[in-house]
Amino acid sequence: MKVENGNKTKNSENAAIGASTDLPHDRVTVERFRETFPRARWSDGLKAWFVPGRTAERRINRWFAKIEAEQDHFADDKGRDAFAFEPIRSPYLEAGPLALEIRTPYSKSVINDIREIPFARWDPDRRLWTVPYRALSELRQRWRAIESAAVHSEPQARKERMEALKGTREEKASKARASERRRKRYPIPLGDMPPFETAISTHWGVVVFNGSDGEFADVQTINAFYFPAKDADGNIWARWRRGSLEELISTWPAKAPPIAAELSRGWWFPTIEELRVARRAARSKLNANKRRSEKSNAGG
Repeated sequence: MKVENGNKTKNSENAAIGASTDLPHDRVTVERFRETFPRARWSDGLKAWFVPGRTAERRINRWFAKIEAEQDHFADDKGRDAFAFEPIRSPYLEAGPLALEIRTPYSKSVINDIREIPFARWDPDRRLWTVPYRALSELRQRWRAIESAAVHSEPQARKERMEALKGTREEKASKARASERRRKRYPIPLGDMPPFETAISTHWGVVVFNGSDGEFADVQTINAFYFPAKDADGNIWARWRRGSLEELISTWPAKAPPIAAELSRGWWFPTIEELRVARRAARSKLNANKRRSEKSNAGG
């Protein structure tokens, strides 16, 4: 997540539950941080401040938001005036009292574009993105792409595309991929197997391998759904599951992206960016399950 002065708030890669963050090397900011987070401790391993607790990341982000608001109040006023003079008119954008608010159908393209905007933040309680007025110019540069992706992701647009694909080769291929994915299996090299019960990156995302019956994977299936296979005798099927949020938070990221040999074998240790994507998905699933449970309890 981008914050002022290039500081970065990130999930802790320690086994402890919490979050870590870099700070500017000035005494006043550090003192204010330690007053707000008295349990914070410096981590030599992470080279960052570590705050324990399951809500640490959210609390740190809110603290940075407060600091940024204090430092950039004038810039926000200028951006607010500029938006009032030349607003962006869209059903996906509203002018809030403190920031611009973006609410769209789910779209990876929208998320990727918004993350490129400085100081943009996801509000999990209201389930929308906020962009401070001082980032208005960056939002304008990306708004056409954001709005186009949002329109493309509307339920009716998705339905129309699905109708158009009916009976085509693309539909058959899509159904075949979905069917294969539901089998929750993945080819792993017999001579270079990944560790089980550990978060591992694959061409299908970050997963946790939890067993194998030793059945050999056929090369045609590997090439069709997974990655180019060199031979038919080198891979076996392994079972996988999605990692829990707690498992993903406690996973240390790889220091570098995967090299060509790792991509060829089909698995590698996840980078921090890959872990962040997996953590967001796990957190969303956890929150959705919690809302369903609350709704079910209320109905009962």
